[in-house]
Amino acid sequence: MIRLLAKLFIRNRDDTGDPAVRRAYGVLCGAVGIALNALLFGAKAFAGAVTGSIAMTADAFNNLSDALSSVITLAGFRLSGKRNDTEHPFGHGRAEYVAGLIVAMLILMMGFDLARSSIEQIFEPEAVSFSALSCGILAAAILVKLYMAAYNAAVGRRIQSVAMRATAMDSLSDAAATLAVLASSLVGHFLGWNIDAYAGALVSVLILRAGYCAARDTISPLLGNPPDPAFVKRIEAIVGACPEIRGMHDLIVHDYGAGRRMISLHAEVPADGDLLAMHDAIDAVERQLAEELGCQAVIHMDPIATDDAQVEAARQRVLAALRAALGDDVSVHDFRMVAGPKHTKLIFDVLVPQALERSDADVCAMARKLVQALDPAWDAVVNVDRPYV
Repeated sequence: MIRLLAKLFIRNRDDTGDPAVRRAYGVLCGAVGIALNALLFGAKAFAGAVTGSIAMTADAFNNLSDALSSVITLAGFRLSGKRNDTEHPFGHGRAEYVAGLIVAMLILMMGFDLARSSIEQIFEPEAVSFSALSCGILAAAILVKLYMAAYNAAVGRRIQSVAMRATAMDSLSDAAATLAVLASSLVGHFLGWNIDAYAGALVSVLILRAGYCAARDTISPLLGNPPDPAFVKRIEAIVGACPEIRGMHDLIVHDYGAGRRMISLHAEVPADGDLLAMHDAIDAVERQLAEELGCQAVIHMDPIATDDAQVEAARQRVLAALRAALGDDVSVHDFRMVAGPKHTKLIFDVLVPQALERSDADVCAMARKLVQALDPAWDAVVNVDRPYV
């Protein structure tokens, strides 16, 4: 159904890199989710009223909260498509993440409320009547929720949406919760065991887990995730294809929501090269990154000595010593030598992994000692970098 609706209502539906297409998919899935969840709420509320099952009624209100969640998700996609303004110069792309976080909070609130009601019902159980109609409604609801989980997951992968993937997880947990309610109804009818309140407690656990996962997946991009490795490789390929650029480092990707990424990096260029020619080449790379990856780029030029054998030999010795002490993930860049009357200053940046437990100050002190040990006439000026990718 989603494919058919996308074919009818989304222009250029295959161009998922276009923020407008991506937003249209989010709005479409949100609208379908509202309709299906509202339908499920009505059916389950009726069945709960007929049977007197607290688990079934709670499951109905879970679907009502899902409908509200779909409204918030839809609003988030709509807001994320707004153009940038004076108060939000980077646009409103992160509104999608904020909407997902609100949805997660609503899911958690519903889970806690259901847990409270279920615990009360455990200590004060009430009889639950059996209805073949209600069982049929629950079975149909399970199939609908599995379908919703499937299309939300598929669209989430297609448009790279954390919020859609969280919605898919929520739908899958809803299917499991409804299955628990159905099982309690069948067990109560055929075996005479009243496990309705326990099924409600199980449903609450599943809802709370879905809320926790949704919150985790939406808070993470708000705090700042590392960029997709495939995206980084495409940046490296474009930058590395420029003959004037001999290397790159200090790549930072700023993500302000889908279609709103900014990158900055340092490009190493020959110190003796034509400045105007290299500047033109850098401008061309920035334009290519914008056209192919849809991101704004700022590239800083770092001049390096490309034909000085003494500098390169010193760099290799320092790099080997640092790797022996800190591991093979360490690298060195912006390496320069400034000769003085008694000492030669080695000025360089050392890139260490984020997971390295040593403080930057400890790494600097250790690097200076290693350089001094390599040659007493050397004096190191060290800056420590940690990668953002």
